[in-house]
Amino acid sequence: MTDSYVAAIDQGTTSSRCIVFDSTGAVVTVAQREHRQIFPRPGWVEHDAEEIWANVETVVREALASASIGPDRLAAIGITNQRETTVVWDRDTGRPVHNAIVWQDTRTGGQLRRLDETYGEQRFRARTGLPLATYFAGPKLMWLLEHVDGLRERAERGEVLFGTMDSWLIWKLTGRHVTDVTNASRTLLMDLRTLDWDEEILGAAGIPAAILPEIRSSAEVYGEARGPLAGVPVASALGDQQAALFGQTCFHPGEAKCTYGTGSFLLLNTGATPVVSSHGLLTTVAYRIGDQPATYALEGAIAVTGSLVQWLRDNLGLISTAAEVETLARTVDDNGGCYIVPAFAGLFAPHWRPDARGVITGLTGYITKGHLARAVLEASAWQTREVVDAMNADSDVALRRLRVDGGMTANELLMQFLADVLDVPVVRPTVAETTCLGAAYAAGLAVGYWPDLETLRTQWREDARWRPAMDPAHRDRELARWRKAVTRTLDWVD
Repeated sequence: MTDSYVAAIDQGTTSSRCIVFDSTGAVVTVAQREHRQIFPRPGWVEHDAEEIWANVETVVREALASASIGPDRLAAIGITNQRETTVVWDRDTGRPVHNAIVWQDTRTGGQLRRLDETYGEQRFRARTGLPLATYFAGPKLMWLLEHVDGLRERAERGEVLFGTMDSWLIWKLTGRHVTDVTNASRTLLMDLRTLDWDEEILGAAGIPAAILPEIRSSAEVYGEARGPLAGVPVASALGDQQAALFGQTCFHPGEAKCTYGTGSFLLLNTGATPVVSSHGLLTTVAYRIGDQPATYALEGAIAVTGSLVQWLRDNLGLISTAAEVETLARTVDDNGGCYIVPAFAGLFAPHWRPDARGVITGLTGYITKGHLARAVLEASAWQTREVVDAMNADSDVALRRLRVDGGMTANELLMQFLADVLDVPVVRPTVAETTCLGAAYAAGLAVGYWPDLETLRTQWREDARWRPAMDPAHRDRELARWRKAVTRTLDWVD
């Protein structure tokens, strides 16, 4: 089908993009628009869902125009999205009842305490694969039902709809109220084994089932689009990290990838059976193709990696562009004994400590801005090391190679340091846009644009590889100091 293409919408934490791919998986064109980050109070993070939808319409039009094609040349479109971000909208008007509450938001501590008291964290882990944490969508929905005037009554009457950003976009595109298994698995409301909403948990959370979307597979036709994509099948939805796993063609158990963006997320394919972590990882759905059995993954979620570079730029003014962090870090040979643990909203995997807050440790008069820049980059690698250690402890097979993607992989100093601290090769693919590519691949499979997974595997190409070169004794000393720095973040919030 060389005369047609597949497109993907990537609705991310800081921007929305539309990318058009050809039959080889190569990028034809990209369009992107940033949206506002809204901070009503410390720890609260919101987005304007209508602004996001307007941006999505814009980038779709721009991408098609840039490729000089109309919607008739698209075989399908897929969606990938920032996960856990929660929006509720009016069923009739389509207007959101409140700003979307973003996955980084930490306001739901009260809801989590009640869920622990009424249902118990261990039961949540057993049913959903997730700990009770502010990260997930269900408690955000609880907060909205409790704090938006009249919303609970409207929800019980079926006048409003809930969704993560995939549901919001699919509804705006097709009028269908659905989500896929990967996004549903991030709500704390879905049973991992039945792949359906859990009635007991809904009861404990006080959430009316009528407002929830139908859970569908990750690759199937949900409906035909309207507007600038009129007539195009909307044929996939995957949370962004699962989409990156799919785009990296990690289709076999034991294969893993880590995406370095605002945060960083390491996913390990565990096959057709969910593996319950005993070392602080999340058990999640990796993907489901059509009516085939679901594939599961272990995930280590790190809240702050790329956003730490943005903090260095925007809050401290030590660099003027994100790319300058590598240049500044290369002005010194090491971190000078300085470590930055960016627990801005608590620690995610493998610690899950909402009481933690960020620290800079080891400061002396010797430390320069170059050392701070190096410590910023090293923080991403050490947080990854903690997740890999947990993953190796949970999995039967130790990680032998890590496929990486995301904007930070352009930083060669970071990639080499990552290989050094993990003591395994780090590999970057030719197509860096693996999140969008995964959504496109799933949509293309759903409509027969690509015949099978093996065809997709043959299209994966290596762009760069970094091999470990650090002395093991030095690695162990640095790891011990990092762990000591992590302990300094704990018990900060009462």
